Formats: sequence, C-alpha cells, structure tokens
Amino acid sequence: MEMILEYAYTHSVKINQDNVENLFIAADYFNIIDLIQVCSEFMMNQLCPENSIGIYKFTEYYHCHELHQKAYMYILHNFEDTMKTSDEFLNLSPTDLKSLIEKDELNVKREETVFEAIIKWINHRPENRRHHIPDLLPEVRFAFIYHDYFYNNVKANSYVKGNKACKPILQKASRAQYDLNMDDSTDSEMDNNMRRPRIPYSVLLAFGGWSGGGPTNAIESYDARADRWVNVTYEMENPRAYHGTVYLKDHVYIIGGFDSLDYFNNVRRFNPVTKIWQEVAPMYSKRCYVSVTIHNENIYAMGGFDGYFRLNTAERYDPETNQWSLIPPMNEQRSDAGATTLNNKIYICGGFNGNECLFSAEMYNPATKQWTMIAPMMARRSGVGVVAYGGKVYAVGGFDGTNRLNNAEAYNPDDNTWSEVAAMYTPRSNFGIEVLDQLLFVIGGFNGFTTTMDAECYDENTNEWYEIYGMSIHRSALSCCVVHGLPNVTDYIASRDHQSRNEVRGSSSTRSLP
Repeated sequence: MEMILEYAYTHSVKINQDNVENLFIAADYFNIIDLIQVCSEFMMNQLCPENSIGIYKFTEYYHCHELHQKAYMYILHNFEDTMKTSDEFLNLSPTDLKSLIEKDELNVKREETVFEAIIKWINHRPENRRHHIPDLLPEVRFAFIYHDYFYNNVKANSYVKGNKACKPILQKASRAQYDLNMDDSTDSEMDNNMRRPRIPYSVLLAFGGWSGGGPTNAIESYDARADRWVNVTYEMENPRAYHGTVYLKDHVYIIGGFDSLDYFNNVRRFNPVTKIWQEVAPMYSKRCYVSVTIHNENIYAMGGFDGYFRLNTAERYDPETNQWSLIPPMNEQRSDAGATTLNNKIYICGGFNGNECLFSAEMYNPATKQWTMIAPMMARRSGVGVVAYGGKVYAVGGFDGTNRLNNAEAYNPDDNTWSEVAAMYTPRSNFGIEVLDQLLFVIGGFNGFTTTMDAECYDENTNEWYEIYGMSIHRSALSCCVVHGLPNVTDYIASRDHQSRNEVRGSSSTRSLP
C-alpha cells in the first residue's frame, strides 16, 4: 500500500525482483492500470530461462495478455535453455508441457531435445508421471531424429518399452521416418505431425550477387528446420554484387557494391517485417568488394575498390544519427577481404591490394582507435569468407592468385596463432558466410569454373562439413546475414501446410545436416 500511495503521488516507484509480483497483485486488485503496465514491463525485461515459466503461470492468474504472450513466446524460443536450467520446468503440468512441445514455434536445434525434455520431466516424479508418456510422445517430430538415436534411445527407453500404448506411436514414428526418405509421399501424408518441420527462430538471408553474367537483386531465405531455400525477392531493390550486408536494429543494411556500371557509396536498408526499402546516409567512399561488420551497434565498412584504387580507408555508421564518420586507415590496402567482430575487436583478413592476394590480417580496437597487425594466415586469400565462430576467427576458402580454395583456418586471439580446420567439399571464393544455430554456413560463390548454388555448413564440435540444400540460382559476390525473432517469420520459410515432397526432401533426417 505504501508503494501504491507513493506511485499515486509521484508517478514513480522503485520496483525490484522481490516486490514486483506483490505490487502487481495489489495494482490489479485496485485496478491501477498504469502501475500494472509498469510492473509488466519490468517483468518483460527480466525474462530469462530461469523465471519465464513462473511469469507465464503468474499471468494465468493475474490477467495481462501482453506479458502472458511475451513469456509464452520466450519459453518457446528459449526452450533448450529453459528445459536445462529452470526448476519451474520440472513442475509443469502434463497439459502445459504438451502445449509447449506440440507447437511449431518450439525452437530446438535437435528434435532429440524434445524427447529428452519429456524424459527429464517424467524422471522428476516417475511414479506419478510415467503413464503420461503415450500422450506426450506423439508431439516429438520423429521424422527429424536420426535412426540410431530412435532405436537406441527412444525405443529402448524403459518408460516407452513398459507402456503398451506406445507401440502404435513407435510404428507411426518409424513410418514417418521412412516416408521422409521416400519420393512418393503424398500431401495428405504431410499432415502427419511427426513429419512437420518446426518453425525456426532465426533465418539466413542471402542478398544479390553475380549470376548469369550480371548482377542480381535476388533474395533467398534459408529455413534450417526444413533445410530449404525460399525466394523472397522484392523487386524495388536494384541488382548489385560485391556489397556488404549486416542486420542491425530490425533492419538489413546493404552497403556499397557494384552493378556492372557503377561503384556505390550508397547504403540501403530493408525492414523484413514491413518489407520497405529506405536510402540512408552514403559512405564517404565508393566501396565495391567492401568488408563490413558490426560493433557496439555501429556498422563498420573497410577497404574495397572505388573504381580506381584499392582502399585502406575505413568508416563507421551510427544508425541513431544516420551519419558516417571516418576511422583511422588500415595498415594495408584491402579489397575483397573479409571482416568480423570478436571480443570487442574488429578483424579483417586477406584481400587484394592491387598487385597480389594477401596473407596478412589485422585487428582494430575501437577503444584505442588503433589497427594492429596480427599473425598472417597460412594461405593467401582474396574473396575470403571471414566470421567469428566458437571464440575464434575463421578464414574460409578464397582465391590465392592461382586457385580457388576449399581449405579453412581458424585464428585464436589468445595466442595469436592460426590452425587448420577441415576443408570444405567445394572450393569457392566470393561466397556468403554466416553462423546460424551454432553452425558455420557458406553459400554460393565461384568455384574456379562457374558460379554455384551449392551450400554447406561446418560444425566445430565434429570438425566436419555437411552438405545442405542449395539455393535456387547460381551466384557469387553475394552477401548474407541472419535475422532473429521475426513476427512474420512464416513469410521467410517453407510452407508447413500440405507440403509437397520437394519442399522437405532436404530435411536434416535425409541429408548430412547435423
């Protein structure tokens, strides 16, 4: 009551994790709408894997639709962390657990996680819960589980083996796995929930590039859950290649590039929700073969080719002020290099200086505004893919002046050394590179003979590359970014309803994608 009176007179109140629920209850009792909203916003900002289920259950008793939905979607999007770390997960009712794992929006990188969540929940009170296994088991999308795991972990599980009602479920699961590997499945069979890919929380977008002798404006979206590319091209964007792409504050920025006639200093941004393009402030320099990255919610554009010279200049864009500002130049001229950000440092590797493809790499410290040379790479690499992954800087593929490369190496900033990693299946330069679902993806590029639509991904845990479904068009000189949590994500993924065989034939159970 004291806090309510304080809010009534001052329109402010000190909320913390210890008092927010009681204050919410009191505000709800007295129907103080503004204070309910203040408490709701505080809880929204405090959402984490440990408390999201508690907040979700709290809002079932004390109605707040916005917070209820926010907590529910948070649980779905962060299910793996919630299942692993939250004590509240173990106290879910059977109905609540089923309502989560049945949703297409459940964000799991491995469908095995859903089965493991069921078993963990049962293990908390096995005598009271083991009989729920036949009701929960059908919500697992068994078509996307490896056969060995299915036979060794699912069929062999004591709760499953000990319940006769699970037998027809296992038969249906086996059929779902078999059907997804066959080419004659029908649309009606696709309604089988066990074969329905879940909706990804993040999608990879590939923009523009060089295709068929000229630049393209094609945009494709990669749906990792279905291992499928979807054409999402919007005609208002002009064709361009050798540009940079980043995703920042709900917008995709397309930076610099070349359209076969002009070298660009202009920057356009795309809102994937409204699907509107906007022109923003241009760079100081025209930059084709530009290297871009993000640090501290600013965009950095480095090097490139302005139509006359290979550049060592660099600049920074602040989206809040819509202004570019010059930063100190690099130690070397670099076009066709690759850049990334790791541990608050910016790294740029390889490239072409006008005479030769480069071994060298350097690091920029935004705090000191200084460039420092780091250990050179083991191979010359122009048109190289560079990305931060697993605490290291990866330099992948490229052109060494003679050949397109399929080899890759990783830089450890702790000891300033490069080490070899497994080689790609396909040699390539000027390709897209991104990290999605803790895997490193490479897309398209030039293989030494032609542009390619092929794509593959790398898992640092196995040090192996895996083939994935290719794009619909051959292209090099494209650029990629990953976007997260789109409310209209279904516009960027393969259809989940009445899918044809071709829409899912690239699923993770039938190809090499881990």
